[in-house]
Amino acid sequence: MPLNMGQKILVTGGGGYIGSHCVVELIEAGYHPVVIDNFSNAVREGDIPESLRRIEKFLNTQIEFHELDLLDKPGLETIFKKHSFYAVMHFAGLKAVGESVEQPLRYYRVNLTGTINLLEVMQSHGVRNLVFSSSATVYGDPQKLPIDEQHPVGGCTNPYGKTKYFIEEMIRDQCTADKDWNAVLLRYFNPIGAHISGQIGEDPQGIPNNLLPYVAQVAVGRRKHLNVFGNDYSTPDGTGVRDYIHVVDLAKGHIAAIRKLKDSCGCKVYNLGTGTGYSVLQMVNAMEKASGRKIAYQIAPRRSGDVASCYGDPTLAEKELGWKAEYGLERMCEDLWRWQSQNPTGFSNGPMH
Repeated sequence: MPLNMGQKILVTGGGGYIGSHCVVELIEAGYHPVVIDNFSNAVREGDIPESLRRIEKFLNTQIEFHELDLLDKPGLETIFKKHSFYAVMHFAGLKAVGESVEQPLRYYRVNLTGTINLLEVMQSHGVRNLVFSSSATVYGDPQKLPIDEQHPVGGCTNPYGKTKYFIEEMIRDQCTADKDWNAVLLRYFNPIGAHISGQIGEDPQGIPNNLLPYVAQVAVGRRKHLNVFGNDYSTPDGTGVRDYIHVVDLAKGHIAAIRKLKDSCGCKVYNLGTGTGYSVLQMVNAMEKASGRKIAYQIAPRRSGDVASCYGDPTLAEKELGWKAEYGLERMCEDLWRWQSQNPTGFSNGPMH
């Protein structure tokens, strides 16, 4: 029996893209995830997210799920009274950069108040282990590349990024105030791909905000063409360069983070990325190869707030967590295409419109 057999982990936002892939890895590593989600970014199937229903099927297991919003503090109290959690994995939050610029107060209310409720309830129930889903957006415009964990933070270019930064600061202050707290803050670069089963993947509601889901929807015929925002950056082909990471590698990074907590590690921060930057056109070519389809694109003006290049240095995670991304670009695109081609309209799998 693994040492962690049956250790209960509360997963907030576990019905979403990254959360659901982490639920798979938790189960496979012998943990017992308890999932809460408010369906703001998960597709409903009866009483549970469709992502979790599918995981139950392909892993032949049952997942405890509660529909709950972190703004509902009494509801959160009830769940903590019912369970003895070893740790919390916190994914729940609003995450669209553009929307955060238009609706800053909503982002601050949901992301910050929700997290404060979570931390207070954890504190009052003696649960002091946390893995937080942060983002490389906390670095703002890169001052040097690759970005390591020592890079200055807080010069965020949008309210979404600021909420991630403020939450990091709240967790850090809590760990300083109470030495029994242990937290691992994971700064993601750009997660793409899907589980190898093709059963779960990214299902953006509405127009995708991220490049790869958009490219995949063009390939599958849901969208006419891709807009490439700017081809005059100082990059090899003029298009923006980013660090993409396979979502399964990312999920495995969370398991490594949970294991780190048992060292009474205090507050630790790690980048999760591959350390390799790919341009928009390289990604388009890779998806053409994976799908065997031409992907129509046109060049559009630059978007404000976009930087030319952004990629991370993931060596600290390798050194201290024993974690390293395994999957390369080809595999990311193959897995994404398998998910997209088997689920042309995502989890709803209705007819395309």
